[in-house]
Amino acid sequence: MEKRLLTAIVLSFLLLFAYQAIFVKKAPAPINPVEQAAVQPQPSTAAAPAPENKPVSPPPQAAGAKPQAQPSNIPPIGSEREEALTVTTTLYQSVWSNKGGVLTSWKLKKHLEENKSDLELVPVAAKDALVFPFALYDDNPEAVKAGLAGIAANAANAAYYKVSGASCTLKDGEKAELRFTFADGKDLEIEKVFTFYGGRYDFDIAVHVRKKGQPVPARVLWGPGIRNPSQKEISQSLASGGGGVTVLAANNIYRMDERRYKPEQSTFNFVNWAAYDDNYFAALFLPSAATGSAVFLKVDTASKPSAFLLAATDPARVFLGPKEFGTLADLGHDAKKLVRFGFLGFIAEFLFYAIRFIHGFVPNWGFAIIVLTFFIKILFFPLTYSSTKSMAKMAELQPKVKALRAKYKKSKTDIAQRREMNEEMMKLYKEHGVNPAGGCLPMLIQIPIFIGFFNLLRNAIELRHSPWIFWIKDLSVKDPTYILPLLMGGTQFISQKMTPSAADPSQAKMMLIMPVVMTIFFLQFQSGLVLYWLTSNVLQIGQQYIMNRMMKAKKVESHGKRRKN
Repeated sequence: MEKRLLTAIVLSFLLLFAYQAIFVKKAPAPINPVEQAAVQPQPSTAAAPAPENKPVSPPPQAAGAKPQAQPSNIPPIGSEREEALTVTTTLYQSVWSNKGGVLTSWKLKKHLEENKSDLELVPVAAKDALVFPFALYDDNPEAVKAGLAGIAANAANAAYYKVSGASCTLKDGEKAELRFTFADGKDLEIEKVFTFYGGRYDFDIAVHVRKKGQPVPARVLWGPGIRNPSQKEISQSLASGGGGVTVLAANNIYRMDERRYKPEQSTFNFVNWAAYDDNYFAALFLPSAATGSAVFLKVDTASKPSAFLLAATDPARVFLGPKEFGTLADLGHDAKKLVRFGFLGFIAEFLFYAIRFIHGFVPNWGFAIIVLTFFIKILFFPLTYSSTKSMAKMAELQPKVKALRAKYKKSKTDIAQRREMNEEMMKLYKEHGVNPAGGCLPMLIQIPIFIGFFNLLRNAIELRHSPWIFWIKDLSVKDPTYILPLLMGGTQFISQKMTPSAADPSQAKMMLIMPVVMTIFFLQFQSGLVLYWLTSNVLQIGQQYIMNRMMKAKKVESHGKRRKN
């Protein structure tokens, strides 16, 4: 039984690394472009309010009439030079350029880089490629063939737009608008309207593109990549380090990161939202209705390495910020699914709300983990006590179990003897009120809690750069000194030695490998997760001491009654 327990626990750890590959759903097959164009967006009551100043729409066509192309007499609209406009709120500072009407900088004020500067979400690769977020994507074959250079040189992205609006600083509750307008004087008209709100990471967006007077879908880009994680951050974290695309389509979540890019699985239709994200931050695009599309692009060029971008069709609202679970939940549209709680995510979500509640009273995430672990141990104490009591009874029965095995020496090769031996053992267990699985089952029930904690601590941005005490400066990365994992292994050994065992001496020696295996696993785990398991071990030692005394007292009392009888 203890061999099976050891195997189950080790496999559970391996499961933590394998579940993403097993449970990630494949992207839906691309819809035929003709069918895609036939789907018309429907108004959505959940969409963000539209900008106040709407562009003039072309006159309506008569029923059944074919759209008529307008003459190419559009007056040119634009500017002669590049302008930079800054929008500042309590949460971020953004810089916008009228060259293409794009975002060149989005710095978060409440989340910092390792050097303590404001965290930049716009990747450096965007500057190098001259393809900034909110550029427009033209998917005609020639533009695709030209790659990043073609996207940057496209008239929609290289032109200087006319600007309506100015740099501003918004207090919470205030709003402001930037409007970029361009017309080439021939057949192309573009208008981009951004409406910002103080105290919020999300903002409204309306992009209108017309060719020869006819509206065409606007494909807005984000990329290449997202933010600029350092190699140190990537090496210390269990996160992938790179970015990827997350899409909610038809109430299913699809994920694809840069390292596992597959062209045949890169197009998504009927999306509720699409995001370019990494473990902690996201650029989230919400269309006005779930009839849009999103494409994960890998653009190859001769002079630059592969670049990854997200093209989202006609977004109505955009969120650029940290993947705070509560903030995304308040955003609606099931945006909270952007947080990768993964397998047994409902347990991770419950633990998140619990630890956030505790943090309201204990303003240190490390001590909040300790308090939550304490409550979890109390919750599982009846199971732990039942497990310990069952293992103690099993240990007392070992002489009789050995006698049965000696009686049926040929049970390994003789099926009849094996059946008789099993029947006698079950009879023995029943007479003494012992459940053979009682020692393992309660421990196995606690494994989902561990997996939930693993997913919570791996993805909760609240723990990013959150210190505990002394040398633990960041609970979201591994302990650089390995002190916590070694302490965890030591307490695991003590707890195991204190726990009654029904194993024979050879099996007991084998079980001593368990603390070593656990320590090796935990060397690379986040400090917060190791702190949880270390605290659990320390509390288990205390519980085990109390339970051993309780069982010893009951045993003495039982022997006393037998003597009187």
